[in-house]
Amino acid sequence: MSQIAAKTYEPAPSRKVAFLGLGVMGYPMAGHLARAGHHVTVYNRSAAKAAAWVAECPGNASAPTPREAASGADIVFACVGNDDDLRSVVLGADGAFAGMKPGAIFVDHTTASASIARELSAEAQKLGLQFIDAPVSGGQAGAQNGMLTVMCGGDAVAFDNVKPAAMAFSRAFTLLGESGAGQLAKMVNQICIAGLVQGLSEAVAFGQQAGLNMHQVLDVIGKGAAQSWQLDNRGKTMADDKFEFGFAVDWMRKDLGLVLDEAKRNGARLPVTALVDQFYADVQKMGGGRWDTSSLIRRLR
Repeated sequence: MSQIAAKTYEPAPSRKVAFLGLGVMGYPMAGHLARAGHHVTVYNRSAAKAAAWVAECPGNASAPTPREAASGADIVFACVGNDDDLRSVVLGADGAFAGMKPGAIFVDHTTASASIARELSAEAQKLGLQFIDAPVSGGQAGAQNGMLTVMCGGDAVAFDNVKPAAMAFSRAFTLLGESGAGQLAKMVNQICIAGLVQGLSEAVAFGQQAGLNMHQVLDVIGKGAAQSWQLDNRGKTMADDKFEFGFAVDWMRKDLGLVLDEAKRNGARLPVTALVDQFYADVQKMGGGRWDTSSLIRRLR
């Protein structure tokens, strides 16, 4: 079954692009670029995954290294795991920067630190390249449906150059400031989610303990001030003890680690976020590292 849902694409000039990293997010994102009419060359650490993607998106190509994938591309997109993974596909003899032509733009969709975004942006400028940090929100479903929200930091001219192509997998693609601003905005996003999911977990657990029909209750309160994306999309599955929907606890802990590290640097006080991070550590100890983030409720049962 395809990981890439049908979507109507806005007309945009065809570009030669590369996509590095074909995980649960990157695979469909690259697919939307191909289906929107761009010529895409992909790289993935597992060559078999790259071959499967090419079979699903005929007329495009794969390459054995990031450098070869990036060769001749106007835009190089990436979505990998963390700062170290990002450095491994960007820098060095086989990294993307070594293969990119002058003036090309690297767009990083990894949720990473603001410091790595600034570091790679500075390195790109030395080489006559551009770098946009562009972490995403919307989860696996958003990637598959081509409806991600993308938070960007970097040069405005480079951003404007990239945006028409990136809208193939985005519902919103917004420049929020200089290099690092995209990553900082993603941290704001994760802080919001952590508190919301914990609050929803407590509400559902309380209602069930009180003997209420929580499907009915969620329908009612979802029409009032308690409404949120988390309530609409995760409330009933939490009540049903189902946690196989998208963003995993292991990934959330990685993201919250970035948030808490940044807070130490900038002096922000995040008591609830720090507490929820430890609650997610409890879920990991329960064997729930691959459960989705709404599994916080498991601690309360």
